[in-house]
Amino acid sequence: MDSRIIRLTNFNSIQVYFFDFMKIPKFQISLFAWTLILCLFVCDVNALPRKIYKVLIIDGQNNHRNMAEGSVMMKKFLEDTGMFTAEIATSPKKGENMENFKPEFSNYDVVLSNYNGDSWSEDTKVAFEKYVKNGGGLVVVHAADNAFPKWLAYNKMIGIGGWEGRNEKSGPYLYFDKEKGKMVKDTIKGLGGSHGHQHEFVVTIREANHPIMKGLPTEWLHQKDELYDRLRGPAENVTVLATAYSSVEQKGSGRIEPMLMTLQYGKGRIFHTTLGHENYSQKCVGFITTLQRGTEWVATGKVTQPIPKDFPTKTKGRARP
Repeated sequence: MDSRIIRLTNFNSIQVYFFDFMKIPKFQISLFAWTLILCLFVCDVNALPRKIYKVLIIDGQNNHRNMAEGSVMMKKFLEDTGMFTAEIATSPKKGENMENFKPEFSNYDVVLSNYNGDSWSEDTKVAFEKYVKNGGGLVVVHAADNAFPKWLAYNKMIGIGGWEGRNEKSGPYLYFDKEKGKMVKDTIKGLGGSHGHQHEFVVTIREANHPIMKGLPTEWLHQKDELYDRLRGPAENVTVLATAYSSVEQKGSGRIEPMLMTLQYGKGRIFHTTLGHENYSQKCVGFITTLQRGTEWVATGKVTQPIPKDFPTKTKGRARP
């Protein structure tokens, strides 16, 4: 072989070079070798294939008129990151036969629930429990925490929920006690689930070092939305990432309520957001960003996405078109 460089390409997008090392002094061979290694594993690292995570969005029944629009919007939000591909599985309509609604959960890295309706079949519930327990990811959005009040495993996955007959038998209330400076569980009697008037409100981060929250402003103004309060449930293995004050003036609970949380069910990671009532609520950059970051954390256990420059501040909300 002569001293010319032979260049081979199209080998997993990495350029490989061969030299006539017999004609190069040993110290120069060492220098060339280290330079080549650095080039292969640093210079061309962005050329390596990136894993794309599969998300299944479940809808079909919901007490929100914009359910289908919300599913399409969230699909786009996730795919805009370049990290996910998303499909939508739509259940039969309310009152129809649910026996044949059997999504192949194991084909996906994450299931995003935009569902609030009739109970699934026993086979589907067993398959879903197995999926999450064995490490499948779950994202719960807004009214999905109203669903399945009598399904114990699901209520353990979401931590807390509301409406549909929930009460003290469902588990404690969970809220932030300002005097104690921490989240507390309250077993007092009362119905689970309420909200006041829709309005803009400030979201306060409680776990700034969690990967989903890291780098976000401590407080940010969320777009007009329902502020869920008085949610209750098993509240096990839950970390509340962010809260908001449910003001009496807006017909709220007068308590500091959980807005964003993570949970663990078996090996499965769960991200639960109570935000996202209407299209205008879901267009909030805060909702979009935490949904994207929460889904990445559920899929991988870490977050690599940067904070967008248009993220809201405490006094200025921001929304996407």
